[in-house]
Amino acid sequence: MECVFFITFFLSLALSDNEVTLAEKLGYNSSDKLLIIHADDVGMSHSANIATVDAFKNEMVTCGSIMVPCPWFPEIAAYCRENPDADLGIHLTLTSEWKYYRWGPVSSKDKVPSLIDEEGFLWRTSAQVQQSAKPEEVELELRAQIERAIEFGIKPTHLDTHMGTVFVRPEFLEIYCKLGKEYGIPIMMPKPTPELLEYVKNSYPALSENTFDKIKKMNFPFLDNLVTGVGPRKNLEESKIAYYAGLKNLKPGVNQIIVHLGMNDSEMEGITNNYMSRYYDYKVFTDPETQKIIKELDIKLIGWKDIKKLYNTQ
Repeated sequence: MECVFFITFFLSLALSDNEVTLAEKLGYNSSDKLLIIHADDVGMSHSANIATVDAFKNEMVTCGSIMVPCPWFPEIAAYCRENPDADLGIHLTLTSEWKYYRWGPVSSKDKVPSLIDEEGFLWRTSAQVQQSAKPEEVELELRAQIERAIEFGIKPTHLDTHMGTVFVRPEFLEIYCKLGKEYGIPIMMPKPTPELLEYVKNSYPALSENTFDKIKKMNFPFLDNLVTGVGPRKNLEESKIAYYAGLKNLKPGVNQIIVHLGMNDSEMEGITNNYMSRYYDYKVFTDPETQKIIKELDIKLIGWKDIKKLYNTQ
């Protein structure tokens, strides 16, 4: 489903005098505002691919993540082969949410029957995955997605999760972490602030103080602040207002804004009735006005490539 909430998780945990922040580990000052502008759902459609690649050329959208099971995966994989320095990770996918535009697993369907609905596609919602999916089949499918990406010449800079599905059961979260460790790829994980823990306790029950402690011991980096979606908007101006407010309210540390990019075309219109919001995201983050505001606010753009280099040297 479309992201319809604007959620900001600010750094609120007190750091000890000896604790080095992620920003400092990356070579910046703890007072610097670092920002990852991240495109989700790359490979979902031709429209999403066109918008993302064009946004990369404008050098504001710094990275993105690819949905390997989707029909237009081969196109973005070809882009990665032609652009080996592209900052693209894997948007681990266990759901196929749209009404008519659907996809199945990368694995053979007979090997992952608990991941498939009565129409032969991945389940539409995270709740259905939570209720029906067997952990061993989840691991088989997520591993197959990583392997397929690598086989197609992609060098994943990170792992994240479509619709937050790996967060709905502790076993799925363990698989997420296990695969990140095994393949040497950092996982997207926000810092466990009180605000975050309050928000996730119902929607994503696998995330708790205990699980965050385990993840920290595995040496995965935590984002200080995550902004995901600004919801449906009436027009481009509303989008600018929402995103510019977010930029102006950024706190020091490593922040990530998640955007969903698409063109204003019949393909995206046929997929989702909220297709214009994706076009507004594309327009905002290819707009020189946005770039000017980022510079004026002294926000430093980084990508997951930077974090992966750090992660691989720790």
